[in-house]
Amino acid sequence: MKIPILTTKRLVVCLTFLAVFAMAARISVDTDTWWHLRAGQWIVEHRAVPQQDPFSHTRLGESWQYPGWLVEVPMYALYRAFGPGGLNVWTAAMVTLTFWFVWMTLSGGAFLRAFVVILAAAASGVYWAARPYLMTFLLTGVFLWILEEERKWQSAHSHGGERARQWKIWLLPVLMIIWANSHGGFAVGSILWGAYLVDALVRIREFANLQISKRSYVARLLIVGGLLVAAVCLNPTGPVMLLYPFKTVGIDVLRDFIQEWQSPNFHDAQVQPFLWLLLLTIGALGVSRKRLRLVEFLLLAGFAYLSFMAGRNIALFTVVAPVVLTRHVSPFLEEAGSRLGFRRSTQTPVRISQWQSLLNWVILGVLILAVAFKSSLVIPEKVNQEHFEETLPVAAVDFLKEAQPEGKLFNSYNWGGYLLWALPEYPVFVDGRTDLYGDELIGQWVQVVQAEEGWQDVLDMWDIQVILIEPFRPLADKLAGEGWSLYYGDDIAVIYGR
Repeated sequence: MKIPILTTKRLVVCLTFLAVFAMAARISVDTDTWWHLRAGQWIVEHRAVPQQDPFSHTRLGESWQYPGWLVEVPMYALYRAFGPGGLNVWTAAMVTLTFWFVWMTLSGGAFLRAFVVILAAAASGVYWAARPYLMTFLLTGVFLWILEEERKWQSAHSHGGERARQWKIWLLPVLMIIWANSHGGFAVGSILWGAYLVDALVRIREFANLQISKRSYVARLLIVGGLLVAAVCLNPTGPVMLLYPFKTVGIDVLRDFIQEWQSPNFHDAQVQPFLWLLLLTIGALGVSRKRLRLVEFLLLAGFAYLSFMAGRNIALFTVVAPVVLTRHVSPFLEEAGSRLGFRRSTQTPVRISQWQSLLNWVILGVLILAVAFKSSLVIPEKVNQEHFEETLPVAAVDFLKEAQPEGKLFNSYNWGGYLLWALPEYPVFVDGRTDLYGDELIGQWVQVVQAEEGWQDVLDMWDIQVILIEPFRPLADKLAGEGWSLYYGDDIAVIYGR
């Protein structure tokens, strides 16, 4: 049987996505993953989407509508079937799929695309976790690809292009229905749509001189925008979900105390690839002979601004920036390569021999095995459990299950999600659902853990009898002298009771 030819270009594409998958194949279950799993479990057990909080004692029964059920249920199913290792593989697959859509929006040859995708992946890696946020990451890439395809179509002059491409934009409202039932970041889809609409409106006079099919670009965008609004309303909560993004970003405590909502720390080595991507993009604009499109400026400036305001948005910047970077640097690199005697990527590819193709297959096979081996290291239950024991109060939870001290619990914010999953018999004081607790309650939590004036009054108001926190908290130093007894302690957690 004749072996298919594997060209160097195709090998580069394969290696790029193997590299992305390998980078993303790691322990991805973070502190917020657990409350999503608990919500998914509740939905499966009750065959309904919760409309009131069933998990805390501070907000029990109060209105809570989170747009994540469409991901939480599959996450719970994956966890039950394959354990945390299944979630690790799912995370890697979602990240890889996202960058496939990024790849399809890029300009230039395979080597340039590969370099930019790997850099973008490195920049976004710090925010990969097994959470519904991955749907926002993926759908940002899908929306951008569809909107770019539509923009390219309207710039083309052939009717054949119209018949081939114009249908994709009508997928956006359908995808928005999925997005609005998967994660609160669905507002990003509207931001992307808005950038392309503003660009089209600014150039409306240019379109007026073109044929009717080109002018309809603006009309289609406006219609799609209306359908996007309607699509968000198709969820168990209804139109009130339109306000969800504003509710979340309006919580001041997020920016003050939650790391991923704070401005990035540029001294952190994990944030450095974001700076490299940003600076390379600015440099590409400097050497480019192409005019900077308004939509490119809006995307670059808008998502850079969001990234500076909250580090979690860096992942979204890594989806949109490569489009601008490759469009402007690709012609410069081709011209520089031509002057140095390299063949342009637009020329007919050089045919390779069977031996060269076989060598490429061998390289690909070896790297597939390497990636498979690397990925297998994060699948075993034991490996994940050891990681959890190093980062979560696993032993402290075991103590509470056995001793079962009576009374309401005050807990660390970072562990709230894990306690919902591992210790459901003790409703939590607070967890990662900041949209539920708001500034008032999270502010009270900060007041207590920092042992600020009036912290005892907060504990008395909520009738707290048991406290589970990190030993380094100022509160831990205060409790012993204020009528509390140490029930349990280790390097990760301490438990106090009245």
